[in-house]
Amino acid sequence: MVRRMSEPIRRVAVLGAGVMGSGIAAHCANAGIPVILLDIVPPKASEADRKSKAVRDSFATGALDKLRKAKPAAFMHPRNALLISTGNFDDDLAKVADCDLIIEAIIERLDLKQGLFEKLEKLAAPNAIIASNTSGLRIADMLVGRTEQFRKNFMVTHFFNPPRYMKLLELVAGPDTSPEAKLRAETFGKEMLGKGIVWAKDTPNFIGNRIGLQSMMTTIHLMLERGLAPEDVDAITGIPMAHPKSATFRTADVVGLDTVGHVAENCFKTLTGDEDRSVFATPPYIKAMIEKGILGDKTKGGFYKKIGTDLQTLDPKTGEYRAKGGDPEIAKAAKAVGKIEDPKARIKALVAVPGAVGEFAWTVLSRSLAYAARRIPEITESVEAIDNAMKWGYAWDLGPFETWDALGFAATVDRMKADGLALPGWVEAMRAANATGFYSEAQGKPRIWDPQRGDYTERQIDARETTFDVLRKGGAPVLKNSGAEAWDLGDGILGLTFKTKANSIDADVIKMIHDATARAERDFRGMMIWNQGEFFCVGANLFAVVMAAGQKQWDQLREMIRGYQYATQRMKYATVPVVAAPYNMTLGGGLELCMGCDAVQAAAETYSGLVEVGVGLIPGGAGTLNMLWRSLESVPEGVEIDTYAFVTQTFKNIALAKVATSFEEGKAFGYFRATDGVSFDRARQLYETKQRTIGLANAGYHPPIPRAYKLPGESGIATILMMVNTLVAGKYASEHDAKIAMKLANVLCGGVSGSTHAVTEDEILELEREAFLSLCGEPLSQARMQYMLQHQKPLRN
Repeated sequence: MVRRMSEPIRRVAVLGAGVMGSGIAAHCANAGIPVILLDIVPPKASEADRKSKAVRDSFATGALDKLRKAKPAAFMHPRNALLISTGNFDDDLAKVADCDLIIEAIIERLDLKQGLFEKLEKLAAPNAIIASNTSGLRIADMLVGRTEQFRKNFMVTHFFNPPRYMKLLELVAGPDTSPEAKLRAETFGKEMLGKGIVWAKDTPNFIGNRIGLQSMMTTIHLMLERGLAPEDVDAITGIPMAHPKSATFRTADVVGLDTVGHVAENCFKTLTGDEDRSVFATPPYIKAMIEKGILGDKTKGGFYKKIGTDLQTLDPKTGEYRAKGGDPEIAKAAKAVGKIEDPKARIKALVAVPGAVGEFAWTVLSRSLAYAARRIPEITESVEAIDNAMKWGYAWDLGPFETWDALGFAATVDRMKADGLALPGWVEAMRAANATGFYSEAQGKPRIWDPQRGDYTERQIDARETTFDVLRKGGAPVLKNSGAEAWDLGDGILGLTFKTKANSIDADVIKMIHDATARAERDFRGMMIWNQGEFFCVGANLFAVVMAAGQKQWDQLREMIRGYQYATQRMKYATVPVVAAPYNMTLGGGLELCMGCDAVQAAAETYSGLVEVGVGLIPGGAGTLNMLWRSLESVPEGVEIDTYAFVTQTFKNIALAKVATSFEEGKAFGYFRATDGVSFDRARQLYETKQRTIGLANAGYHPPIPRAYKLPGESGIATILMMVNTLVAGKYASEHDAKIAMKLANVLCGGVSGSTHAVTEDEILELEREAFLSLCGEPLSQARMQYMLQHQKPLRN
């Protein structure tokens, strides 16, 4: 697919500072775009108060304050809030004249939107895009009385909440929207905000909510028909169905039952010709919950409620809470299916489970898939648009048509027809033509079924959204063991990828890092580390550490620690550039891996930290060395300085197990360099990582020179000890926390003699290794490690 260029969007106005409007403003700021956030003047303010600009702006400024405190964080770094200026419609609306994109996000009232657009028509720049974030109002109704020029620049930009984290951006053009405006909006959403763009038609709730809500409401109604409990349904419709773990009822609690009810009501009111209209009718027990204010997480209780330490479930039959339960046989069968790693194999196995589990799953899926097929061409003409909307907006692993293919296209069609489900003519035509599925491949090129043409057509894929399977050359890896593989990715780049659970680091991975680095130096121009799966790397294989410590295999453990330390050092001083591509959880040894690389091309949503203290240890893969040394990179060569401030900051980051909640925050913490790259869309991260590696190789790469620094030594250790003792005395830290902290302080200060000479990297690594090893022998540290393995959360002891 060839990328088309368009006039950039440099400044954005967001009109309406509610949850969605403020969230959109925050994400634009995350992308480095200045934003004007406006809202109404508080209607209940007194005449005297209304004379104050602060009061008049208070809705917008209050929204900005909430953004700063939001959990999960709306800003990728708190300083991004500086890009948002606030105001009100009465005083500041004229400021939209300087904006290239104006997004309306006020209350869903047609008269108010029409009035606002009338004002914008007189104020907006001639080429400014005017967009509405509506999900329920028609473009034709909103544009009554507007000029041709306004109509050319108008469209719907439907973000999903929360805008920072949800990839889907549905764009809806009106009949008069210009190609130029469409291209600018798509380019901005995709390139600047990292969104997945789906073009929808102007129909109620567009694509994502139309298909997603039909699936959710089908499930809710079917639960009562089949006599199942909410726990039973969530066991089936979560991970086993290749949907999020929150499944159906937990998702409703997170979204809010009032929101679910509102969207369902809108569908029921407006979709008078929809053959599944009755599905959108809200069941009486949910209406009762909404009336009582039982709305989910926002009211501390919905379908599920925590009372003390017990999680209780609302019984739909009685309307009262009861102890969490459900059918244990259903839970057991669903859990077994959920362990299947491949989502396609998992969903096929789910439908094949005998009894209530398989029957319920088939009924929900078959009705939802058939409904999605019947919506073409009403809501879109594209199979892929529906699949992408559900993956990006509802976090399904597979879209409806991908799910259909996984179940077997022909067999699924035949079973649906046997069940009496109505299928559209274009699906019937596919079956008659012996099509193998909605997606296929011919002569190495991906194809997709085009319902309008009645045949396959080549899929239009952005070349930057490549996959590891596409990039790798040859039928076998260059190097392979049970923990990792190294593949030729073309252009002289070797790609190292882990194969362990959660991409954890074990002896095989450590060996492969050494071997792959040596092979890259010999036969390639550069190496990149690209992992797949939910997490980039969660650190060391804790089970292996616990086992070795429990069996007192100290020499083996020492060699394992040394092996990983010098694996990261091996990469750092390789004669070719090494680039890592972290994403999601990049913790402990995973972050140490990145610190051993010349550069990083990180996903924007990368959560990083050296968190070893949570399991009673300190970093053991050169993390103490590389984090401290990175903080000292700004110090000019040969300049004598007091390193205590650098040591203290590094100590705090590690001792407090500070986790950065974005790549941007990770840079601020010193986990990544200011020169490292960010990928707002993870679909492009692989391509961008390879390009960064090639760029370093082409620039005449030379490895860094080892450094040595005078460190605080004994005096620094003593100063940190006073700080730690204060925390223990105030009961902010335990005695064992203090022991771990002082082991860490000894390493970072270069030992007691650290101030007497320039401490080398090897000296720091030896101190780190011995501290890590000694903590492995501590019973309280062993208890922390075992607790983490059993409960997946830290133990304070």
